[in-house]
Amino acid sequence: MRKGIVRCVSMLLVGLGAIGVASATDLGLITGSEGGAYYQFGLDLKKVGKAGGINLSVHPSKGAVENIYAVHQRPGIHLGIVQSDVLAFVAGVESNAALTRIAKSTRMVFPLYNEEIHVVGRRGIDDFDQLAGKRVAIGREGSGTYLTASVLFKLADVVPGEMVPIDIREALAQLKAGRIDALVYVAGYPVGLLKDDVTAADELALIPVSNKSILESYAAAEIPANVYEWQTTPVSTAAVKAVLVSFDFRRRECDSVGRFAQQIARHMDWLTKQGHPKWKLVDLDVPLKGWEQYDCVQKYLGKQTQGSSPSASTAERNPVAEAIKGALGD
Repeated sequence: MRKGIVRCVSMLLVGLGAIGVASATDLGLITGSEGGAYYQFGLDLKKVGKAGGINLSVHPSKGAVENIYAVHQRPGIHLGIVQSDVLAFVAGVESNAALTRIAKSTRMVFPLYNEEIHVVGRRGIDDFDQLAGKRVAIGREGSGTYLTASVLFKLADVVPGEMVPIDIREALAQLKAGRIDALVYVAGYPVGLLKDDVTAADELALIPVSNKSILESYAAAEIPANVYEWQTTPVSTAAVKAVLVSFDFRRRECDSVGRFAQQIARHMDWLTKQGHPKWKLVDLDVPLKGWEQYDCVQKYLGKQTQGSSPSASTAERNPVAEAIKGALGD
């Protein structure tokens, strides 16, 4: 009899386990490099999702452009973190049929935090406009930094002598060796590599971004003094917004993404106290020019739903989208 009870209990536990698996929701989030803020945000969101019965798998990636494609077409990826000007790029390049399809189906879940544009160079370069004729590292091709840097030069009407497509680690090594004059890197401060691998003896400095055309299209920002020990004064720059996006799912995933967004909103207090420090700067309700929130998300947040697809006309009026088209030769 005892064996029979044990067998029944075992069967019951197996059955309950099967119910748990069936009732759980599986979502995938593509982020950034494993040492970066995007990935750390993803790990924070994984904990929040788990509390609501959502199994979030967090995937690293090579950059924001890869992320926007992955959300659209990679199996198991339902969400991604990208830069706001990558969204403008997707909405603005009308001559590319694939990008047009992506633009029609990409949705904003939440705006996240500002990512400051770090321009680092040898001492003596006093402003972004002085990069004309210089050799400048602009990030690996396909990365958000690559796209943003290209747009900045287009907006400012500044023509470097050479734009070198290498990642931040290689760029910093070449800058220290004197093989390039400056590098551009888009990330929320403090950037670990710049904090840990640069000293005053390297004679590098953050270069201010004060060009009027840039600041008409990007948010003005400041990197405070002593964020990096080798930078003892505040530096004016510009910033882009990191954004959580999804695909326009019209089946079960629509509700899954909506429930996940609800979990995020309900756990913002925990995220700001226990998550990555940048959560303290997140305002889930801040408007993002040219984009509206996914209606599946609005439903679960109790908001009045509204169309959320970026229109071609909106993209055309967006100077960032126009500069992107020009920078990439579209």
